[in-house]
Parts: sequence; structure tokens; C-alpha cells
Amino acid sequence: MIRVVLVDDQALMRAGFRALLDAEDGIEVVGEAADGAEGVGLVRERVPDVVLMDVQMPGTGGIEATRRIAADPALAAVRVVMLTNYGLDEYVFEALRAGASGFLLKDSEPEDLLTGIAVVARGDALLSPSVTRRLIGAFVARPPDRATAPGLECLTPREREVTALAARGLTNEEIAAHMVISPFTAKTHISRAMTKLGARDRAQLVVFAYESGLVAARTPEAAREGT
Repeated sequence: MIRVVLVDDQALMRAGFRALLDAEDGIEVVGEAADGAEGVGLVRERVPDVVLMDVQMPGTGGIEATRRIAADPALAAVRVVMLTNYGLDEYVFEALRAGASGFLLKDSEPEDLLTGIAVVARGDALLSPSVTRRLIGAFVARPPDRATAPGLECLTPREREVTALAARGLTNEEIAAHMVISPFTAKTHISRAMTKLGARDRAQLVVFAYESGLVAARTPEAAREGT
């Protein structure tokens, strides 16, 4: 059973999500909150598997709430999925940096929402390679923020290579083919890099790769062209 907490300031939106999730076998909504501060308290009380978190709310917003959840060792297994009306915007990038495991548009198809919950509940990032590439194109055409980036000197050359390839949106299978290794070995390198960098999931690994300068951001022109 996947236990879910809903955090959204719109009661109608919460009711719609609850109705959808309660009708699904294997998912249980264990609480609702109308703002970020209330949501953090509820998450600490219920310790769900997944939190569906609105980005913008009065008072404590979704990004700050996500940051508090990610910083709490007692909530290390909790995964936050950000809900947004705006698609790939600056809020989403900041949410990933804060510790979110991915994001969904509020108007996503019901099956996409259910799939997304299952993906993050098993510990994966809700950030498909295609979405990763779009995220890169939209947000990383900027100088690396080495002042706040984690040190990459702890990574082996192989781990640096797989991290860079993951940051470019490659799947484990594509990384394996590129490096002429097995998908299992690629996954192992990714997992070790995440552990060394303290990344909660693959989404944060992508952010770290760009903030550290391990991967160079594309020019704004290339980003707009999607190349």
C-alpha cells in the first residue's frame, strides 16, 4: 500500500486528487493539508511514502516545505512530487534543488498521476529522460553555481562520466551502451555517485552535475532550439 499526503491550498483540487487516489487499489490517502507548514507537520506525523505538494501556496510555499521535509533525517524515505500549473518553470528547478523527486502538471492525465506516484514510491525520480532534456534546455543555460555545489572530487572517473551522461538525459541502458558496460554496472555507478553526493535521487544528481560545472550548460540559443 502506497501512503500519500496531499498538500494544496485549493480544497477542490485536493478533493479531486483524493477521489482519484481512493478509487485506486494499492494507494491510500492518509492526510490533507492546505499549506506548506501544515503539510510538513502532517508528513512528520504520518510519514507517508509520497507527498503531492503544490508549488505555490499562501504562507509557507511548496518549495520551502519540500526543503524542510528533505532536511529531516526521520523523513529520508518520504518522496515529494511537486504539482504545478506552469510546466517547466523556475519553481520546478528550485523544487528539484530543494529535494523534490519530480513534478507533475495539475492537468496531467489520471494514469500519469498514478504512474508517477508508483515511480517515486519505489525510489526512482519522476523525471523521464525526455523531461530531463527539456529541463536542461529550459534552466541550465546559466553559469554553474560552484559556491553552493557539492564537491565532485569524491567521485571516481567512471562515476563522473555516468553522472555527466545522466545529466544529459540518458537512461541507464543508453549510458551502458555509450560506455560499453552493462546496464546493471551503469546503475551501480549512478547509485554510488548519488550516495557520495548525498543526492536523494536521480533528479538531484542532474542538478548537482550542472551546478558543479561537471556538465556545461548549453547556450540559450541551443536551449531554445532543443538541441
